[in-house]
Amino acid sequence: MKPAVRKPTQKEQKEANEWPIWEKEESVFPWEYDEKETCLILKGKAAVKCPDGTVEFAAGDYVVFPVGLKCTWEIKEKIKKHYKFG
Repeated sequence: MKPAVRKPTQKEQKEANEWPIWEKEESVFPWEYDEKETCLILKGKAAVKCPDGTVEFAAGDYVVFPVGLKCTWEIKEKIKKHYKFG
C-alpha cells in the first residue's frame, strides 16, 4: 500500500483550492493515516517511504494517501499543500 500520485483534473484543482493549507519545513517524521487524505501540492518536494517502496511528489501533484498507511515522510524542500481528510 502506498500513495497514488498524478496530475489533478481541472475539477480537482478547483475543489482543492477550497481546502485548508498545511506547510512544513525540511524534516523527516513517521506518520500513520487513520483516514484517507487527498492533497494538492502547491510548493516543495517530498518523499514518503512506505512498506511497498518510496513515492516522491512535488509541486503540481495530486496525492491520495490510503487509510491505514504507515510511512515516513521526508520533506526535501519546504512543502505547502491543500489537504482534505475523509
